[in-house]
Amino acid sequence: MAEHNDLGKLGEDVAAKHLLEKGYKILDRNWIYQKKELDIVALKDDILIVVEVKSRSTDYFEHPADAITLSKIKHLVNATQGYVDSKEIEQEVRFDVISVIKRDSKFVIEHIEDAFSAPVD
Repeated sequence: MAEHNDLGKLGEDVAAKHLLEKGYKILDRNWIYQKKELDIVALKDDILIVVEVKSRSTDYFEHPADAITLSKIKHLVNATQGYVDSKEIEQEVRFDVISVIKRDSKFVIEHIEDAFSAPVD
């Protein structure tokens, strides 16, 4: 597995642990719908939370959260609709972003709640 894939998996593990420590219930990880992936799907306070995890070894060039483009948001919204439909979920949905930056042997975690809304076409 490529090093960036290892970091991505490790970042998702760190993000999931962070969410559990904050009282979130993890419902799914790496859920795929039409070749689109939801990194983490969680529940807290009766809100369905879709979490996009961005991991980097540095934020020198770009903060990880800045890598989420309008196209990526549309993919996430589409996959979330597939998730909600397939699981017959009626809860409100929120989109969060967790950036994980690895610094030496430590991780810097930034959790952005309600990071974006579904775009209106």
